[in-house]
Amino acid sequence: MKLAFSTLGVPGLPVPDVLALASEHGYHGVELRAHPEGPVHPGLSPAERADVAALFRGSGIEPLCVAGYARVAAPGDDAAVLGELRGLLRLAHDLGAPFVRVFPGGEGPREEADAIAARRLGTAAEDASALGVRILLETHDSHRTGADAIRVLGPVGHRQVGALWDVMHTWLGGEQPAQTYAALAPQLGYVQVKDIASVEDTTPLPLGAGVLPLTECVEVLSRGGWDGWLCWEYEKRWYEQAAPLPGLLAAGRDHLVRLLGEAA
Repeated sequence: MKLAFSTLGVPGLPVPDVLALASEHGYHGVELRAHPEGPVHPGLSPAERADVAALFRGSGIEPLCVAGYARVAAPGDDAAVLGELRGLLRLAHDLGAPFVRVFPGGEGPREEADAIAARRLGTAAEDASALGVRILLETHDSHRTGADAIRVLGPVGHRQVGALWDVMHTWLGGEQPAQTYAALAPQLGYVQVKDIASVEDTTPLPLGAGVLPLTECVEVLSRGGWDGWLCWEYEKRWYEQAAPLPGLLAAGRDHLVRLLGEAA
């Protein structure tokens, strides 16, 4: 499996500095938070996009994903959500990233939220296919477990629409790693790893210092023969009191490598 980290852990850090961190600490890729307060977002000009893509090519680090904030199950007009999603797909294509992350964001009756999300993802799948980018629905908020996500992904049934497994949210949803993997394996794009102290305290911790079942997750993935990406999503942007990520990257990589070795 390849290792990446999210720029959510280094808010506002310029792309060259992010790539230097990845190279220095042995990470293969970077998940790019796509938000106007950071250096990568859909508002970049064609020249700016080309510059970012060139930086990645020159570094040997892969742009794993454009992590957007489109909420595909949210109530309201489809056009605005689809417009946002198509902007993210074009950005990912221009940067050379294989994935775009979206959130569910459903409200109201479960069946209605599922239907809204499936309809929008099915529509956007054709755009994703044309651009060679895959849309990944993250296990998050209204659809935090694999069982929740598959209710949407099953009806979509398109190769360019899959799942992003956030191990914290499936754990908070009471789902065991084996259950999540069984639900998502055919559609799994990659896995976000992290660690926290408890249900009540989700402040990010160094990998291995908290309660999340990272060992079990890696074992399940290894037994299944899955060889995709593990991406450390350290939510520094939302928790100012958390320790700075750069000083944790080396130990985090070592922890994941150790788990992979033990599971092999």
